[in-house]
Formats: sequence, structure tokens, C-alpha cells
Amino acid sequence: METLDCRGLQCPQPVVQARRYMLEQPQAVFKVLVIDPTSRDNVCRLADSQGYNATIKEQGEEFLIELTPGAATPATSATATAPGPTVIFIGSDQMGSGDVKLGQILMKNFIFTLLDGDTTPDMILFVNSGVKLAVGGSDVLEPLEKLVEQGVEIASCGLCLEYFDIKEALVVGRISNMLETVNALEKAGRIIKP
Repeated sequence: METLDCRGLQCPQPVVQARRYMLEQPQAVFKVLVIDPTSRDNVCRLADSQGYNATIKEQGEEFLIELTPGAATPATSATATAPGPTVIFIGSDQMGSGDVKLGQILMKNFIFTLLDGDTTPDMILFVNSGVKLAVGGSDVLEPLEKLVEQGVEIASCGLCLEYFDIKEALVVGRISNMLETVNALEKAGRIIKP
């Protein structure tokens, strides 16, 4: 039986790795080893949402979670989405308000985790300081490039790039304008603003 050693991995990596394994080996029983109650709880919630049974064994300060596919089907959302593309509107290089460094870490985790989501967005729009995420030196160029390979359209506000004097440093996606941004948001079936 496979054991995923997720000790010391930051959120959301224990959940992401467990989900990947579930998708790759849908009928396999496996274990996940974590070192904190938050990771334990997150993995157990994932298991429940995917129709797995979770058995937890506490080993000192570590948790070994055995995940067994159950007879139940994964939970599905009863909410219907409006027709139209899914657009992610990123207006900052940070997620949330408060501590700047934490906000940047959260935004980085958000963009990396987009690769492991249930669905891929159709478009990502960067405005204001969000454009800094698509230029040379950004920590999220790799996942953004992979999203482009998966067909995600990435557009950064030209005025914003000019304001920060980084227009020539754009690496991923293309330059956009406010009219295109307005039209994309108006036609969107779902807008996500992290």
C-alpha cells in the first residue's frame, strides 16, 4: 500500500498530492502521512468529498490517514453555473488584505493550485499590481505557462504594465485593454476574484 509522505509540506500540498493519487489510482487504498491537525482535517475533508473513507492513526505528533474508496460517489455541487466562460480577475499580486508577504504567498499558492482544480478557467485577467505576476522574475511563471498550454487565455492590462514600467518584461500571455476586460467580464458565466 502506497504512503504519501506529506510531512512538512505547506498547505495545500498534502491535499493536492492526495487528490492527484485519487485521480491516478481511483480504486487504490493508500495512506497519507502529515504532521499537523490542519493538514489531517483538510485531507479528511477531501476524502469525504471524493467518496473515500478515512481512518486516522495518531503516531506521536504525526497522523497517518488511510484512505479507502467507498461505495458512495463523490459529492457534487447542486449549483448550476451560468452559461459562458469562467474568468479569473486578479487585481493584485497578493490575495486578501493584511500582511503583504502572506498575501503574496497565498496568491502564489492559488495560481499553482489552479493546475490541480476540478476545472480550468477560460481566461485570467491581470490588472493593477496583478500584472506583476506575468512578468519576468515572477514566482508563478511556470504554472501560468502550463495554464496557457492547457488553453487558458492570459491577458494583462497594458495601462497597468506601463504604470509599473514593466510592459517590456511581460513573459506570459498578452497585453489587453480596459474595453476587452469589460467585455470579458460582461460575457463571463462565472467570475472568480481571489
